[in-house]
Amino acid sequence: MSKASYNAGEPLAYLLTWTTYGTWLPGDDRGWQRQHGSVIEVPNPLFTELARSRMRESEFRLVEEDREIVAATICGHCGIRGWCLHALGVRTNHVRAVVTAPGYRPETVRDQFKAWCTRKVKESGSHRSRFWTEGGSCRWINREDELEAAIVYVRDAQDRKGNERDG
Repeated sequence: MSKASYNAGEPLAYLLTWTTYGTWLPGDDRGWQRQHGSVIEVPNPLFTELARSRMRESEFRLVEEDREIVAATICGHCGIRGWCLHALGVRTNHVRAVVTAPGYRPETVRDQFKAWCTRKVKESGSHRSRFWTEGGSCRWINREDELEAAIVYVRDAQDRKGNERDG
């Protein structure tokens, strides 16, 4: 298969991204998407304040110990399921994973990661009930060049930005 050819069967992998609770609200000045939308919306401070007022807990950021737990949990879950984890980036306010999971929808993979990570972070002593935002991004990767680009992005791009929080 050439690097530019399209894979018409199972995707090669998924690029999954989800944020921590309360760290990227509707109306955010970095851009945002409506639930089930695909258009990047313009900032709207009123939406942000409304969303903040409806939060049931304070925002959640992953400290170093939490980040290590999340990374180990995702790696372990991939091992149990036989999924190939190509790249993983666990940041203070979001997680990105490039994973091949034959026979699974990307939403299922993402939701399993979130559920197991929640369980493991809670076991470490957290008394929160909300760790993640609902949903997240699930992008299909169908070509080798897209897979390579996603791996580089997750492993290196955020460090090049020099901004761990918002990358």
